Amino acid sequence: MYKTIIGAAAVMAAGLGVTGAGAQTVRGVTDKEIVIGMHTDLSGPASFYGVSSRNAAQMRYEILNANGGVQGRKIKFIVEDTQYQVPRGVAAVNKLINRDKVFLIVGGLGTPIINAAFKDQEAANVPNLFPLTAARSMFLPLNKLKFYLGSSYYDQIRTGLNYLWKEKNRKTICALYEDTDFGQEVLEGIKDQAQALGTKVAEVAPVKPTDTDFTAAVTKLKAANCDLIGMGTIIRTTIIPIGTAKRMGWNDPLFVGQAAAYDYVIAAAPGGATEGYYASSGMILPYADTAPPAIKEWMEAYKEKFKGDINAGSIYGWQGADLTILALDRAGRNLTVESFTKAMESIKGYRDMFGSPVMNFSAENHQGSTTAFLSVVKGGRWEPVSKEGMGY
Repeated sequence: MYKTIIGAAAVMAAGLGVTGAGAQTVRGVTDKEIVIGMHTDLSGPASFYGVSSRNAAQMRYEILNANGGVQGRKIKFIVEDTQYQVPRGVAAVNKLINRDKVFLIVGGLGTPIINAAFKDQEAANVPNLFPLTAARSMFLPLNKLKFYLGSSYYDQIRTGLNYLWKEKNRKTICALYEDTDFGQEVLEGIKDQAQALGTKVAEVAPVKPTDTDFTAAVTKLKAANCDLIGMGTIIRTTIIPIGTAKRMGWNDPLFVGQAAAYDYVIAAAPGGATEGYYASSGMILPYADTAPPAIKEWMEAYKEKFKGDINAGSIYGWQGADLTILALDRAGRNLTVESFTKAMESIKGYRDMFGSPVMNFSAENHQGSTTAFLSVVKGGRWEPVSKEGMGY
């Protein structure tokens, strides 16, 4: 099955050849091998995404290696478990750099961990690619070592609010958000989009990631007559407050979130708790019964290998690994950090097999796309509002 899946991937491993001179004296690069590291959550609160993204990246590299590698080199993939704790994350990055001598770090998980550890990566000249967070600090300020796939949380929440305000005749924008760096970034997008629409955020309800009772927050928003609520929340902190509003008989507002609150488990929440919830993301989640053959086959291969279904993290893991392989091939046999970053900046018109937006990179722009897709929960499934990406 792997051999057919590779035909659908953006880069065909069998077509990658050897050119140029022999081995370089470069960290993590030998004549036959490239060492890629990942730090992620395999056993903590974000392991739902960490395990799945690790699995998909591993799967992509194994397919590549089975077909001869890239430019004559195979990928050695080393993964460290951070348990989504900043001290463990910083230690993991230091291990990957100093002991494992990685050439790249791809698919790291968590804004606070990546922000805290990046100074060590920068000092060691180790690129940070396609992390599992859509925070703008993943590509801003512009840095030769930072690259990100697509739209940010900021882009996504603005896109969703812009569409719903105009198309659903909303009157009052409000915000419910986790009081974290992540939530604050989403809140900034909500405020900026309200201003762009000629209004302001009428009420805000900050919550803690560990909260289990959202009655006070929902009551506060209801009292302000909110009818369009931007969500700076993740999975549990999205499902529970929307369900709370419905149990209170408050069915008027539209709730809209971003990629951190866009996954199968949210749409399938028990009792239809999230029915009518919107989320804006850089991709459209596939379902096996309606997916194109190549994606369906990939989903089946993933399930067979890992004994579980894909989630959004699986797609991000595959995307990041696939785009990394493309840049490694373009960098040629004389692989250095400089040749790799120039190869990344040369990528134009890339589109993965999932139908995500076209991604373009340059020396001035290390964010592949700002385009987002808006979807809504109907009948326990995500239904795209439009299969064409949107902006704000």
